[in-house]
Amino acid sequence: MSFGYTFRDFFLPRMNILGEVGIRPGSHVLDYGCGPGSYSILAAELVGKTGKVYALDIHPLAVQRVQKIALRKQLKNLETIRSSGETGLPDNSVDLILLFDTFHGLNDPDGVLGELHRVLKPHGILSFSDHHMREDEIVSKVTDGGLLNLLRKGKKTYSFVKE
Repeated sequence: MSFGYTFRDFFLPRMNILGEVGIRPGSHVLDYGCGPGSYSILAAELVGKTGKVYALDIHPLAVQRVQKIALRKQLKNLETIRSSGETGLPDNSVDLILLFDTFHGLNDPDGVLGELHRVLKPHGILSFSDHHMREDEIVSKVTDGGLLNLLRKGKKTYSFVKE
């Protein structure tokens, strides 16, 4: 798994994708389905000491890997969560959610969207990318429940806003 992500990150650097997202110092970010932490680690550096990144994954080895990297890099603003759905975060507590290459494999996508909507602050952003899905499929699946609206489409990501 790690080798595949390393190979991917070399040819398509994660920072290029995060540049579209607009992470700011002091932001609270949830990386839902963080995998080995390619985005989480960079996001923790971008939010700085006044921000916070939550890296959530169902797989214990993914969570352990993120914890090891965060410890090695002394990223005290990065917290891991092992879960298959609920985040355990308070209502309206997150400025930005990264949902990258995860949605297509979810068992309960509507439940996850409901949970993400719950933790997202008003006017917060869900940044979405899933190369397994077509554009029309992405937009309809995320907006059909009426919880989020499409704000903009970038080169690699879609930004949905909680109104």
